[in-house]
Amino acid sequence: MGNRPLDVLNDALNTPVIVRLKGAREFRGNLQGYDVHMNLVLEEAEELKEGEARKLGTVIIRGDNVVYVSP
Repeated sequence: MGNRPLDVLNDALNTPVIVRLKGAREFRGNLQGYDVHMNLVLEEAEELKEGEARKLGTVIIRGDNVVYVSP
């Protein structure tokens, strides 16, 4: 596992992650890709809201909104 933030993301490719966004929104899914702007691609994504999970499929999350990514 690397020490730089993008190394951590690279190590998390093709594994489940939880992504927290501004406005307290959370998504869970398999990290399929990212770029230097922290734009993320999640497959089999679900939005976590009030203890429930809403299935969304493949989503692209704009990096401006990302608060954290938890592998």
